Amino acid sequence: MSFVQLPFVRNPNFRIAVLSPFVDRRHGTERALAELLERLVCNHACEIHLYAQKVEDLPVISFHKSSSGFASSLVWHRVPRIPGPYLLQFLFWITMNRLCRLRDELLRGIKFDAVLSPGINALDADVILVHVVFHRLKELQGAHPQSGLRGLHRSLYYRLLCFLENRVYARNRLRLAAVSDHTADQLNHYFRRRDVAVVPNGVDLSHFSPGNRLALRAAARAKLGYSEGEIILLLVGNDLRNKGLPVLLDSLKRCRDLPLRLCVVGNDGSSEHTEKLEALQLQDRVTFAGETAEILAYYAAADIYVAPSLEDSFNLPVLEAAACGLPVVVSTKAGISDYLSDGIDGLLLPEPDNSLSLCKILSRLAQDAELRSTLGQNAAHTAARLSWDRHAEAIYALLSSIRC
Repeated sequence: MSFVQLPFVRNPNFRIAVLSPFVDRRHGTERALAELLERLVCNHACEIHLYAQKVEDLPVISFHKSSSGFASSLVWHRVPRIPGPYLLQFLFWITMNRLCRLRDELLRGIKFDAVLSPGINALDADVILVHVVFHRLKELQGAHPQSGLRGLHRSLYYRLLCFLENRVYARNRLRLAAVSDHTADQLNHYFRRRDVAVVPNGVDLSHFSPGNRLALRAAARAKLGYSEGEIILLLVGNDLRNKGLPVLLDSLKRCRDLPLRLCVVGNDGSSEHTEKLEALQLQDRVTFAGETAEILAYYAAADIYVAPSLEDSFNLPVLEAAACGLPVVVSTKAGISDYLSDGIDGLLLPEPDNSLSLCKILSRLAQDAELRSTLGQNAAHTAARLSWDRHAEAIYALLSSIRC
């Protein structure tokens, strides 16, 4: 994927501090942030100061490498990090990004018009983009608990985030932008926030398109070792339990007489699911791939995108797959389902934990190439209505409102 050469804005409309532990194009929330920042600079003449521990796949310049103030309109202020469990890393991060901003305000004279954060990365943000509601994830964890140290760590982390949600979202002056009506409803339910702006994610149609997918298809399938007669299911994401991988594996077992194979892309890896794969005898049917910024190659190799999420504020890979012309099977617990019509541009799962229902849908799609084609074409038309330019325009309007 090629990246935009960002201009130097001499008279910015806004000087914005943006807070995110890392930014890249291998994760959904971080990819959405990268797209937003590029457009705030290019389309809205904003000067962005990105406070992050790590930045990849985004054309930034380090503040320390600028000899005359700011040589770019997207300046990276590197925030220190520490090794250790993610819970401790997060506590260190939220403390250090505040101290770094205080240093820059007091010693360097950098004054910000607004503080923007994807998620709770500070107690003093002016605008928060809500990609997940941890109160809901904590409820799900209680219904599907994990054992061992990993489960304990996740439980403590969710408790901390729920505490911060209660404190931060209670601030009336805070502007909230949810990525879907689904998430806005949760913010109302848990925190009585009825003033939430709904700003759906977008998609880069110049990159994610049916033409680009088909041009890469043969090479991508050959590289991954898929034959033409096989029908490839794709799932992209992290926290694979919540993304619905267990029920997808159960469904794949039920459909064993069909030439279905599953490719899973994410950083969870296969270790947590090895025992289930062996019990279901699916080792030869499932491939795990690591994170990648070149996700288009996996959409190209796939025939069906399957997302039986137990909970998902949006699910950006579904939108990207749809833009590529893939038929999508989506849980109604995912925010992206608000923008799809069942049987028209996707197939919706009202019970994402029902492996029998999912198996019936996969069997139907596997045996009906015309249906796959029709759903994929319609999905591409629907995806075209959700652009990153519209997303950035709505966020810019929200930022502008804080000065009114």
